[in-house]
Order: sequence, then structure tokens, then C-alpha cells
Amino acid sequence: MVIKKAELAAVAVRPGGYPKGDMPEIAFAGRSNVGKSSLLNLLTGRKRLAKVSGSPGKTRTINFYCINDAFRIVDLPGYGYAKLARSVTEGWGDMVETYLKSREGLALVVLLADIRHKPSAQDVQLREWLRYYGLRLSVAATKADKIARGAVAAQLGLIRETLGLSEEERIIPVSALKRTGVEELLEAMESALAPR
Repeated sequence: MVIKKAELAAVAVRPGGYPKGDMPEIAFAGRSNVGKSSLLNLLTGRKRLAKVSGSPGKTRTINFYCINDAFRIVDLPGYGYAKLARSVTEGWGDMVETYLKSREGLALVVLLADIRHKPSAQDVQLREWLRYYGLRLSVAATKADKIARGAVAAQLGLIRETLGLSEEERIIPVSALKRTGVEELLEAMESALAPR
């Protein structure tokens, strides 16, 4: 897959603000500061499509990007940033779950997990939501440039075990800095969008 066109289609906090369900969607979800905005910008070839911030927790809306006039990438708000009020983070959980259970054209959810750490309780909860709603999952293990090559397999095994992934569910090590893993992730996205 080659992404030639990417533009913001909608910003929403509830279903009434979602764009029409006339295209398949691939959602990206993960903890604040996991590198989601940087990865989305790399995938789309746009430096400022998703806003990258030095302060985690800045995305507090669901952002819909129209890709190649054929499908949407959906940037779900990050979770787990401790300095934000509990009411805000709980509201994000409600926002994300509402999206996951109500969006019929959702073809794939890409869960971003920092390869250096064991997935958090919120990562596990998101994984459980996806299983409950019968949604397809791939995991992007971000910041792969920040660990030794020899440690990658062990960390991927830890992520797979903690999230309870099946053998069919892919984990793709990615690095926005080194621009690695992008082709594999685009292939996973293309496969999810193919008619079944």
C-alpha cells in the first residue's frame, strides 16, 4: 500500500460527530507518549498531519483522516497519562469504547505498545475490549530503535504473552525515528482492508 493522500476529515468526541460510515476504518490506539502521532505522520508521509507534542495526553478527541479517498485512519485519544485528572482519563475510556462498539466499518485496530515495557493494565483492557467486540488487531511495538537488537524477540514475546495474543495476531516492531517496520504495518493495513 502507498499512501498518496491524507487529510483531516472530522474531529469528534461522540458518535454524532463521526463522519458517515461510508468507508472502512483503521483505528490506532495506545498510551499517551507511545509515539502514535509520529507513526501516523510517517505512515502518511505528512510531517504535521497528527500533532506531535512534548506533553503527553494532548489528543483528547477522535481524529478521522481520509486516506487515498478510500479509507480512514482513526486516531483515538491516548490513555494512561498520570498528570491528567481522573475524570478526563475516564471520559477518554468511554469515548474509545463507544467508538469501538459502534463503528461498523472498523476493519482493524492497531494497538501501539512501547517495545521497552510490559503492556500496561490499560493496554490489556483495550485488548479485552477488542476481543469482546470481535475486532481484528495488530500490534505496533513502537520505539524499536531504543532497545538492542538482541532484546527485540524477548520483548515481543513479553508483549504477546501479556496481551494474550493469538499466533495470527501480528506484532510489528516499528521505529518512527529509523523509519523501520512501516512497510510491514502498511501490508497489515492493506490485508485488513481487502474484501473477505
